[in-house]
Amino acid sequence: MKKIVSLALASTMVLGLLAGCGEKTATTPTPAPTESQAVETPAANDGLFNLNINIASEPQTIDPALNSAVDGAIMTGHLFEGLYRWADSGELVDGVQDCNLAELVPGQAESYEKVANEDGTVTYTFKLRDGIKWSDGKPVTAGDFVYSWRRLATPETAADYCYMIDMVKGYAEINGGIPETDAEGKVVLDEDGNPVIKEYADPTTLGVEAPDDSTFVVTLTYDCPYFLEICAFPATFPVREDVVSADPDGWTHNVETYLSNGAYTLTQWDHNSQIIMAKNENYYDYDKLGPDTITFKLMDDNNAMLTGFNSGELDFIEDMPVDEIPALLSSGDLRIVPYIGTYYVCYNVEKAPFNDPKVRQAFTLAIDAQYIVENVTQTGQVPASGFVPSGVAGKDGDFRAEGGDYWTPATDDEQYAKNVEQAKQLLAEAGYPDGKGFPTVTYLYNTSDNHKKIGEALQQQWQTALGVEVKLENQEWAAFLETRKNGNYQIARNGWIADYNDPISFLDMWLTGGGNNDAQYSNPEYDAAINEAKSTADPEARMTAMHRAEDIIMGQDWALGPIYFYTQKYMLNSDVKGMYYTPLGYFFFDRCTK
Repeated sequence: MKKIVSLALASTMVLGLLAGCGEKTATTPTPAPTESQAVETPAANDGLFNLNINIASEPQTIDPALNSAVDGAIMTGHLFEGLYRWADSGELVDGVQDCNLAELVPGQAESYEKVANEDGTVTYTFKLRDGIKWSDGKPVTAGDFVYSWRRLATPETAADYCYMIDMVKGYAEINGGIPETDAEGKVVLDEDGNPVIKEYADPTTLGVEAPDDSTFVVTLTYDCPYFLEICAFPATFPVREDVVSADPDGWTHNVETYLSNGAYTLTQWDHNSQIIMAKNENYYDYDKLGPDTITFKLMDDNNAMLTGFNSGELDFIEDMPVDEIPALLSSGDLRIVPYIGTYYVCYNVEKAPFNDPKVRQAFTLAIDAQYIVENVTQTGQVPASGFVPSGVAGKDGDFRAEGGDYWTPATDDEQYAKNVEQAKQLLAEAGYPDGKGFPTVTYLYNTSDNHKKIGEALQQQWQTALGVEVKLENQEWAAFLETRKNGNYQIARNGWIADYNDPISFLDMWLTGGGNNDAQYSNPEYDAAINEAKSTADPEARMTAMHRAEDIIMGQDWALGPIYFYTQKYMLNSDVKGMYYTPLGYFFFDRCTK
């Protein structure tokens, strides 16, 4: 209960929460620049402040529009800046002495005006700051935002997060198409009941414009309550049209063409080794920046991470060997802060045997999440009882509390026995009594000590409770993401972190054909509920529609297998001060001192 209250308070303080997304990305892996493409970077002993951190291994992309992973978001959040940004509030996160809470403040925009129009649309007019520049010294203009938002909305860009701006006028016609209508004005449906698309609108019809270089105007189809948070979301960061159009597939590969407008600029990328950033001398707040360089060490070996931290090679790590966690917690070296997200099992609902909701429900009920959080993760995670986690705002309080539980987590042996009994009955109803005849299935996870141990626990629980055989398979991060996205799996590890403080951040990803819909899930009733929630700003109607959507995907279809609600762990060099964070896994190091 204390953890739930803590998460809720943190989410309230942060004024809505930033991207961080689902730990996943969905593009072709981005080749890293060669050493010959690197520019001069300060040496470690040059007397400057060089911060060395590890948050993940090789990122799949550092294109702001194409990234949808937490690690890529943290990196691009230091290199680019949107209309709004996250800043240090000066308040501690849950009293943790070396971690301050982030708050939403103007970024490249200095102000905005909001107007409600008679037709129900809403117009935001942003005035950009004077003197904002790209890292090559050229001015950042409103036209850069127009280009970047159109690029995000364009289907050809294939951005998983294109739907983040689906509240912008014209987006639906660009991505969903303009349906045919009959003589009475009714939408024509095909034999499957889907609208027949007449044509797709041109991206230039998106409701964004630049009356002049310092004015960016956005028209929304409804009054979206979290729109300013979208303006701080990485997918809406500006990119340079001349650079991107000249080399659409390669501009991020070369430090000479990777132009950015944020606090830092990319100076070196050694494949599977490190990404180095230096202070951007053209950044408007340059004098307030901290580290001279920030080096992201690219590692996936938990033992090497801890060794690097203990030796002083690394100033910050997020992961460490599971067996070391109790001692690190006891010593106070390991910190725990709120993290609004859900760790879950993703079933491929298109492939047998997981195309049967009874099988999916049986596998979910057979998970002993209490054992996993107490004996594997060990950092205060809360067993899940739904997909939207605690800490996300609901109608009057917490969405999870208002929505209730879809099953009772096994807090003791007696409850787990009840869950297993129900799971066995469901599997028998699906045609597999005591697991007989059930095919061998494979659980896929990305290389990590923590994910491996969770996979081993799940393997044992499913085999013991259901009498089924489960094999384990791990893949390197980038390959894992691509495999999961393409649906080339049966069961896979997954996780989702809120993009902003609203339940829709956890729910709209499961729309039919959605870029982040790794479960390959599709249900017209679900789509209708989500579209209803996204088409009105009425709080009660929105929440009712979102609860109905979760009832469908969890209570009816059991398309997902939530295990626990996250907490965030990390270790930070005690000499480093000024780090700040959102409870979505976004750490910021740009104002750090040492």
